[in-house]
Amino acid sequence: MDISLFLEEHQLPESYKDIAQKWFIPLAEDLAEHQIGAKSPYFVGINGCQGSGKSTLCDFLVYYLSQHKNLKVVSLSMDDFYLDQSSRNALAVKVHPLLATRGVPGTHDTRLALKTYEQLGLYGTASIPRFNKAIDNPFPVTEWPVVNTPVDIVLMEGWCWGVMPQAEAALSVPVNTLEKEEDSLGIWRRFVNRQLANHYVPLYARMQSWVMLKAPSFDQVYQWRTEQEHKLAARVGSDHPGIMSDQQIARFIQHYQRLTEHGLATLPAKCDYVFHLDAQRQIQQVEQKREKVVE
Repeated sequence: MDISLFLEEHQLPESYKDIAQKWFIPLAEDLAEHQIGAKSPYFVGINGCQGSGKSTLCDFLVYYLSQHKNLKVVSLSMDDFYLDQSSRNALAVKVHPLLATRGVPGTHDTRLALKTYEQLGLYGTASIPRFNKAIDNPFPVTEWPVVNTPVDIVLMEGWCWGVMPQAEAALSVPVNTLEKEEDSLGIWRRFVNRQLANHYVPLYARMQSWVMLKAPSFDQVYQWRTEQEHKLAARVGSDHPGIMSDQQIARFIQHYQRLTEHGLATLPAKCDYVFHLDAQRQIQQVEQKREKVVE
């Protein structure tokens, strides 16, 4: 199968052909098979910590399923449903200052996510939300891409997508300096946990299949997230106001640590596909539900 155009468009090395052939085409074929006969869009949840390769995987699945299976596929990201700065600043005043920073549950527009899901199953068109990280605000609605609906498959990816709320007892002990010094009373992390339970778990129920790109540990997140930021800086300019320094990233990722580690420990058990990554983001093996491990 020739995926040269995909490699060129995404500036990927030739070696990605072997990765796709071994790991991702079998996944795409499986999703296509499950979609057959569906009367509504087939929803696929994809989890992976920051920098794990979720976006590239989704892009490949869209490419393969549309070009080789003639399916209409839409890829969504939790990141594109972030609340704007004004709304997050309001939460920071009303609930806790840490909510000014995008990322954790409670900083997404879950009502918009649900509305988007519903529109993707109706006849007509649907606007796909897009968030501009460089300015930390959504793109204007007039710039959102529009797709014809209904679609066949919806991919939904996110760093904590699928992660369930923690038990109350787990919230009492801080997991890092940020929680210890800036959330000493646990108000922020308990708010985040309630948001998961009340507004995210109902969205998870829409997913019919789950995929995970599993990092070896949270320790890799800083390296991977820094690489992401450097690429963004190269694209928009290092002096852009939305670009973070390495020191800022080190603090930023502490917002994600609790749920990332919780997800690494608990999420594999509910996933249909778990791709185990090494420190260089290379897949070492895949676990499939009810099937043998492939290495």
